Formats: sequence, C-alpha cells, structure tokens
Amino acid sequence: MTPTPAHIERALFVAGHSAFYFDDQQAIRNGAGQDGFVYLGHPATEGFHAVRQAGETVSVVLVLDNGAVAVGDCAAVQYSGAGGRDPLFLAQHFVPFLERHLRPLLEGRRVDRFLDNARFFDTIAIEGKPLHTAIRYGVTQALLDATALARGVTKTEVIVAEYRLPLVCEPVPLFGQSGDDRYAAVDKMLLRRVDALPHGLINNVPDKLGHRGEKLEAYIRWLAGRVEQLRPDRSYRPALHIDVYGTIGLIFDHDANKVADYIAGLEKFAGGLELYIEGPIDAGSKAAQIAELGKVTHRLRQLGSRVKLVADEWCNTFEDIVEFTRARCCDMVQIKTPDLGGIHNIVDSVLHCRENGVEAYQGGTCNETDVSARTCVHLALAARPMRMLVKPGMGFDEGMNIVNNEMQRTLALLAARRNA
Repeated sequence: MTPTPAHIERALFVAGHSAFYFDDQQAIRNGAGQDGFVYLGHPATEGFHAVRQAGETVSVVLVLDNGAVAVGDCAAVQYSGAGGRDPLFLAQHFVPFLERHLRPLLEGRRVDRFLDNARFFDTIAIEGKPLHTAIRYGVTQALLDATALARGVTKTEVIVAEYRLPLVCEPVPLFGQSGDDRYAAVDKMLLRRVDALPHGLINNVPDKLGHRGEKLEAYIRWLAGRVEQLRPDRSYRPALHIDVYGTIGLIFDHDANKVADYIAGLEKFAGGLELYIEGPIDAGSKAAQIAELGKVTHRLRQLGSRVKLVADEWCNTFEDIVEFTRARCCDMVQIKTPDLGGIHNIVDSVLHCRENGVEAYQGGTCNETDVSARTCVHLALAARPMRMLVKPGMGFDEGMNIVNNEMQRTLALLAARRNA
C-alpha cells in the first residue's frame, strides 16, 4: 500500500522577539541623534511610534500528522518601510490575521512538495492584497522545514532536488556585520577568519561618513591596517564590504561623477584588498536608482577603478533583481532575504545573478531570528551565492555561531551520506 503523503494537522502562530530592532531610516537620515541605545526625536516613517523600537516576529509552527514539528519565522528588515519595502511588521496586527486567513489554508495541506506550496502562498491575495513579505517569508520557511521532515532529508537536499541543482559539499563564504561597534567587531571577525567584513553601518553623514567623506576614508585605512596586523597568515585576505546607506550621494548632491570619483579614491586606502561599497546613493525610486547607480558604475569603469558597487535600496524583489542585473548598473546585488517574501524567490534570485554575470550576495537583516538564519544557510548551500550574511543580531559572535555551525553540520551530514 502506498503511504499517505504527510500533511499539516495543526498550524500555530506565536508572537516573539527578533534579534534586533526596527529603525526609522528616514528619521536617522534627517538627523535623529542618539541617546544611549535609543534615538531622539520623532519618527518620519508611517507605522513607527519611535525612531527605534523593538523588533518583532511571528513563528509559524506546523504540526505534521506524524508528530513532527516544522517552524518558520516571519521577520522584517531593520529599516522597514524604507526604499520601497513593506511597512512595519507588528505581531499584534498580524497574528489575528494569520489565525483568520492562513490557518484554514495550511491545515490539511500536503507537504510532500515544497515549491508548489511556496508558490501558492507567495502569490495568493487576501482581501485583494498580497501577503506582507514577512508572512510569506515565515510561512515558506515552515513549509520547507515540513517537506524536509516528511522526506527525512535536509532542507538543502529538498532545494537541490526540486531545482535539479548539483550538490556541492563546500561552505559558502560568510560576510560579518558589525553594527555600530565597527572597531571591536572587526577584531572578532579577523580572529574567526570571516571571508568579508565589516558592513560598518555608515548610515549618518556627520558621525560616520564625514561631510567630505574623510571619516570613511580613515576607517578604510584603519581596516586595511588591522587586517595586516591581525590576520593569522598571508593567505587570509578578506574582502572589505561597507554599506553606506546612500550617504555618499548626500554629500555630493547626488552628482554621479563626483560620487564615483570619491569611491574610486577609496581604493588606495584598502591595502590591496577587494573593496565593495553598498548603497552609495539612494535616488528615491527604482527607476532612478538603476539610472544613477549605472552612471556611477560607468564612471568607475572609465577611471579604471576596481571598487565594486552593491545594489540594495529599491532592489527588493526577484523582479527588481532581474531589472538591476539587466541594466548592468552594479557589480553585486544584495538579495535581502525577508524582502523577497517566499524563500524560493531567494533561490531564483541567486541563480539568476549567477547566470547573468552579476555577483550574488545572499543578505538579510540583523532583525531576523535563529530560525530564519539557519533556513537561509540551506538556501545558500543549494544555490551557491558568492557570499552570505552572518545573522541575526549585531553582536557578530552569536550570528557567526548560528550560521557557521548550521553550515558545518549540514556539510558534514551531506558528505557522510555521499560517502555512504
């Protein structure tokens, strides 16, 4: 007798904490000062009651008919509501929504196939609107976990099988993020030999970039010197990857040539290490962002600069990533995982970038959870981006523990099965 395919008997939705905070990016750009860990002033983005407020998540818990329990976490990025992203994700608003609308769609559903289920929940409309990206992110994580449990394999193997990808038993390079602790965190990253560092969180002109860009220049010079001082051997040469949140555009009045000239000049401070600058400008819309990034990239090539640009703002969905890569306006795309909704879109995006000669950075946010971070490890092992963000949180060590250890455990298991 053919066994009955596994199905979901019960769906639960549990409010919880994410690993960081929601920050109102526009208020920070407008000059909101810091008082200890909190920001002063009034929020500027709809939905915020403060410039910084506690991050929230909703766990999607699926109890299968065999007693196994699958989990996924609905999470949204730190800078929710900015750069064309979905609005703030607050559990008190969305748990009742999930109970009312998604529980009936989940309970009784077969989980023998992941992609069919993921695409269904990624595209359905409730009351005429698509689901919030955080909901699609969490529900599809849980569905992937459910399929892996039903088949008795890893989540990596589910993705490899359903996408018909080669199984590569090698780690994916990791990228550490420092948060505001951009000096001590670098030492930690170097001790752990992270592949790319430090993100830097350069989201403010007077304190972090400098009105002439002088503070970022000094920071890159310090970074190169610190790598030279602390690296354990000459073979270790991490890439320098710094997110500037559009602030370079601000100090040069969004003049693409001046932005490019400044960025090209940063190369001499990098000590021969690869240098990536993420989000040099924020042009205010997707079309403008593609156009302006393209101008900066073109100017950098004219100058013979080897600095690489990374797209982030306004490049949120798989469709956006296709447009950015088609325009050849950047060297690397951040695939900001919660912004893509269903996690299959992350795989599609990595594969699209690889097929079209653009470097894929499978990113995300400090404001995720251990569950979403571990799921993202499996997506990366299957799809093979150029680098993956260490997450969640801003402490680095905790995220490195979660992401690296999940990766190493999975690789060991995959290798053992292959050898057997």
